[in-house]
Amino acid sequence: MSADSSGARPQTPAGGQNPPDLQKSVGPATPADLAARYRRGDFLFTTAQRALLAQGTLRTVTETDPRRLASAIPGVLAETGAPLAVGVLPFDTGPDTKVPGHLVVPRTVHRSEGTSSRARADLPAPARVRAVPSPEQHMANVCAAVEALAARDLRKAVLARALDLEFDAPVPAERVVRNLAAGNPRHFTYAAELPGGRSLVGATPELLLRRTGRTVFSSPHAGSMPRSADPATDRANGEALRTSRKDQVEHAVVIDYLVEALRPFCRTLDVPAEPELVTTPAIWHLRTPITGELADPDITALDLAAALHPTPAICGTPTEGARELVQELEPFDRDYYAGAVGWVDTTGDGEWAVAIRCAEIASTSMRLYAGGGIVPASDPRAELDETTAKFRTLLAAMGLEDGV
Repeated sequence: MSADSSGARPQTPAGGQNPPDLQKSVGPATPADLAARYRRGDFLFTTAQRALLAQGTLRTVTETDPRRLASAIPGVLAETGAPLAVGVLPFDTGPDTKVPGHLVVPRTVHRSEGTSSRARADLPAPARVRAVPSPEQHMANVCAAVEALAARDLRKAVLARALDLEFDAPVPAERVVRNLAAGNPRHFTYAAELPGGRSLVGATPELLLRRTGRTVFSSPHAGSMPRSADPATDRANGEALRTSRKDQVEHAVVIDYLVEALRPFCRTLDVPAEPELVTTPAIWHLRTPITGELADPDITALDLAAALHPTPAICGTPTEGARELVQELEPFDRDYYAGAVGWVDTTGDGEWAVAIRCAEIASTSMRLYAGGGIVPASDPRAELDETTAKFRTLLAAMGLEDGV
């Protein structure tokens, strides 16, 4: 594990004395106001009803083992006197990963609650777009994954593809984030700095977990169908998802995993017998809200995130075999795509969302990601269409609703 004070200002003095500009809240402000205040280098985690904006750096903590990372954070928060830590876990948290969890203890924390909206910002069009892999190759990868499920005794694997967008000028990350928040008010809009000067931005519908006192809440999504501009077709798509045997099986795999992963930590678990239909602007989803009561109040939100991630919703199951298959078939390293993004405070409370519907932004480029769960009944063309629909969250934020 490494811990440093790589921000522009000196590290907190020993003894836990707060620096003058460390504040637990700054306001008043609406969630839209905080999204508008975001600048590249900040951390943002917001919905239409509440928002958290963290700025500056007192300490950066990195560790490839998420459980060791979780165990280190309480001591770092006590030493710095900070109210919380924010950051990301990578997709691959296996023993051989070289991509670390990356958490920041911020210098200033802004919070807000309430309902608000804000107009969209204009963005430049990309000069060049490249699919990685090509649509044809992605369908071939789906076929290979279906064959591998039986051969390797896997129940599910999640395959992703990417779109690389190149621009003639630096990407205005602030405008992308503002548009994501405006266009997806029921999502968790997030932005986090990554090692190497990149930013991870996105708007995810999926909450990995929320811990409030002894209460744990998870909202897993699995099973998807594209939305349609035609109301009749849209309703039919939702009904088709609700009755789809393939998607019900895919969803059940995720719920079974999460229940078994949460059971050792919880005194009680409430799991509905059937999933519910929910929508985003681009996708129908199956969702099952899970609520539990912690047996041990010392278990933090980050402890739970480290134990649950990655779920079959973004990896597959069994985890190790699915992860190996994903790494064989995908022509890129996921790094922090399909990881977890969120925060944990000094009481152990926090929220961690699944880092999907996202893009990594470098200076003049963006890489967009979209994936789908592969089970034995998966159809390659339908899987391609699903990822195309999921790209719309980011493409719409770029003003590219008709695709690229």
